[in-house]
Amino acid sequence: MRGARARGHEVVGICAEGPLLDLPRAEGFRIIPVPMERSLNPRAHLPAFRELRRILREERFDLVHAHMPISGVLARAAARAEGVPRVAYTCHGFLFNQPGPLWRRGLSLGVEWIGGRMTDTFLTVSEEEARDARRLWIHRSATATRNGRDPAIFHPDAGVRAALRAEMGVAETACVVIGISRLVRHKGWPELLQAVERVPNAHLWVVGERLASDHGEDLSPHFAHAAEVLGPRLKMLGYRHDVPRWLQAADVFALPSHFEGLPMSVIEAMLTGLPVVASDISGCREQVVTGETGYLVPPMQVSGLADALARLADDPGLRHRMGAAGLARAKSLFTEQVVVDRTLDLLGL
Repeated sequence: MRGARARGHEVVGICAEGPLLDLPRAEGFRIIPVPMERSLNPRAHLPAFRELRRILREERFDLVHAHMPISGVLARAAARAEGVPRVAYTCHGFLFNQPGPLWRRGLSLGVEWIGGRMTDTFLTVSEEEARDARRLWIHRSATATRNGRDPAIFHPDAGVRAALRAEMGVAETACVVIGISRLVRHKGWPELLQAVERVPNAHLWVVGERLASDHGEDLSPHFAHAAEVLGPRLKMLGYRHDVPRWLQAADVFALPSHFEGLPMSVIEAMLTGLPVVASDISGCREQVVTGETGYLVPPMQVSGLADALARLADDPGLRHRMGAAGLARAKSLFTEQVVVDRTLDLLGL
């Protein structure tokens, strides 16, 4: 949005209402709230679809750029129905690549195929899913843009590291593993908690919360058990607006997800100079070079995750070398300005 505005375009955001909209509004962007729902029930999306059509009819946009599976289909369908000249979509991860029942994966593929027929410019955040889109005839010109973060915000800082670790009562010689994500099952939190139990010289900092709209298993029992076993080695930090500081004070970043698009959190950690332990899944495979910038481990398994964390916890020199290699890789591939410029060029802006 900032990049398009800098190139002279008027940019309007349309999404569900929420506190995170304070930032774009403070920067002068006009945001139009729409009653979006996270549901597989088509009836739940009719109010949003009708509202989207009304907004597009009144605003007469030149380009609609949609995101996410459900809202992306609604926005593209509304844009086509209202005659918007150009329709674009960025896929942040295909649902049919996620673990789950066959019917749900088949439904996801069908929805993506239909959505592709309504899309002029089809973008993905990972090369692997761009190939999937072309191979499965979702869109013959699907192109990866990657994801990026700003190295001016995410970078190593020895001063912040020392101050925050002193505040948290963690010795400089201790190994702090940090995880940052919503507290939901598919982010691999139960596996990470069990893995850290097997690494007695590691601390675990948990950054994130469960959203009211999140579905699935309540992880509270897992965290309660881990608190009993780990004691002061476990710190529950909740939702944070100062994530860069916590990364700067940590030693290892872990994201044992079951599925991802191209996770921003991994890029943030790499830019901060942390080695990354992540699942060997789509997206993460394009970020982490196993044995060089961190380790890729089998998803939904504790043993491989624990082994990787133990190797890093036991070897400060290894952590430093892998973190430095990850920082160099992130600066070359995953900086925000490069991704924004590439995206805007592909959108023709």
